[in-house]
Amino acid sequence: MSNIQPQGEALKKAIEWISERRKKEPDLNPSRLADEAALQFDLSPRDSEFLLRFVKEDETG
Repeated sequence: MSNIQPQGEALKKAIEWISERRKKEPDLNPSRLADEAALQFDLSPRDSEFLLRFVKEDETG
């Protein structure tokens, strides 16, 4: 996992949600999960971009 620290509860919950989903279904597309989480947790455009960068960085190691 990355050492980037997210700000805001909704963003933290979105990251936790993605992490849990990826544990259960590791083949899920991280970008799609980020989009789903952004909608589910009503993230701002800025938080959505952060989340997308976070999952892509996590995917590459």
